[in-house]
Order: sequence, then structure tokens, then C-alpha cells
Amino acid sequence: MDKFASMQAFVQVVDTGGFAAAARAMGTSRSAVNKLVIHLENELGVQLLHRTTRRVNPTESGLAFYDRCLDILAALEEAELAVSRIHQEPRGNLRINAPMSFGILNLAPAIADFMADYPELQVQLTLNDRLIDPIEEGFDLTVRISEASDFPGVITHTIAAAQQIVCASPGYLAKHGTPSHPQDLHDHSCLSYGYLSSHRQWRFMDGEQDITVPIHGVLCSNNGDVLRQAALRDLGIVLLPSFIVGADLGSDRLQRLFTSYQLPSLNIMILYPVNRHLSTKVQMLTEFLKNRFQAIAFEP
Repeated sequence: MDKFASMQAFVQVVDTGGFAAAARAMGTSRSAVNKLVIHLENELGVQLLHRTTRRVNPTESGLAFYDRCLDILAALEEAELAVSRIHQEPRGNLRINAPMSFGILNLAPAIADFMADYPELQVQLTLNDRLIDPIEEGFDLTVRISEASDFPGVITHTIAAAQQIVCASPGYLAKHGTPSHPQDLHDHSCLSYGYLSSHRQWRFMDGEQDITVPIHGVLCSNNGDVLRQAALRDLGIVLLPSFIVGADLGSDRLQRLFTSYQLPSLNIMILYPVNRHLSTKVQMLTEFLKNRFQAIAFEP
């Protein structure tokens, strides 16, 4: 049995905390992962893992062996990369996760352009608007958009920034009036994004002064395009990234509000598992996306 495969399976089990999650990350069955780890324990003559019904944790011997496995597997990957860099050709499978709206509007066209140059690359692009664990779900590269810039257990690389925009349709403003100060939002229907901490309050900055305004409205969603469509249909005032509403602002379908106030910008980030060496394809795609999105600037 391949000892490197057994070591990779063991590392995945420790990283993800279970055999099922490790199997998903490796694209194989739970029984196959279990077999690899048992083979490793039999060869070494020690128990590497404490197994319970809820969680799998490394033993003292397992922790020591885990650290050495990371070094050995990193050295193996370095050797493989040294050979692949001779051709500098991204190839093989690449699993990517990204938010829905950004993925459709911006990331998918960029990845298509990247793949056109590298026909040996196969990409699995998963789009959703829930917070995922990139390690447990086995993604090589995860795009996340947030005011925060640091997440536990992963390496974070900021590639661009996007402005947040408060706006509404001319029809809504004609019916309900145009607010001139953030506190006026108390009298308006606000459409909120369900996964952000700001879904119950919006934060503005006026010089050195922070203004936090509780909001309420008829619609809360975890998808920016849903909120954009609602705003276009006169349902309320919306706070969305510039890459979602920029075209609507340019065509006057939406009108920007509170232009004399600042809002926190959003970091567009790429996340990698902290204990995984970056492959050539991940490094090259990251650099490609950074150059592409910094050139766009995501300003309305």
C-alpha cells in the first residue's frame, strides 16, 4: 500500500476532524480513508487517532507523526512542483468556492479566460452564499468577501477591495422621499444581506465619527442579486457592493445615497488551507486574479 497515500489520508483526518470529511476532501470513500489510516497504524505499531462517535483526535504519538508527515508531504510536493515548473503548465483538478453574485459576475469570466490558456486544467467551481470551511470541504482555493481580513485556520491573501453602496430606485424615492442623513433610515424600508453582521444595522463614517443605524425592512436575503432585484422594483433601500450595483448606478436605475458619508470597504480575499503547500496552478491563478481585479478597482 502507498505509504504517501496513507500519510495524506492521516493528515486529512487530523485537519478535518473526521473520516467522512477527509474522504470528501480527498474525493474518495470513508472506508478507503479508514483503511489507509489503519494500515499506517499497523505498520508503525502505534495508535495514531482517538476515535469517538463525534470527533477524531490525534494521540500524542499521532501529533508527533502528524508534524513529520507535514514536512515529508511538503517535501514531496516541492519535488513534484520542481518537475512541473519546468513546463510551468497548470494542469489537473482545481476546486474553487466563491460567493454567488461575485462568482457569476466577475470570477467565472476570469476563470474562463485563465483556462483558455491552460487546456490541461479542470476546474470545479462551486458558488454559494454560505460560510464554508474550505479545509473540511476540500477546496483548493476559496474566495471570500468581507470587512474582516483574517480568518482562523487559513492563509488569507487580499487581492482587491470593493466599495459598499447605499442606493434605491428613483421610483422608491419618489414615493417615500430621499433620506439626507443615515438616521433617516429609521423611516424607510431597508433590504438587508443575511450573512453580514450589518444585516440589522448599517455603519457609516462622518470623518472621525461612527454612525450606526438599526434598520428594518420587508426583505432579508443571503444573495445580493435578490436584493438588487428587490431594490429595482421599488421595495426599499439597499446596501450592496459596487460590483453588484455599479451598472445600475451608471444607467440611473438606482440612485446612490449618502455620498458625503463613508462606509467600510469590503476585502476580496483568497483563502488557502494553512497546512497545505500551494501548487503551481493555485499560485498562478491567484496572481492572475489579483492582476485582473486590481485593474477593475470595483468602483461605481
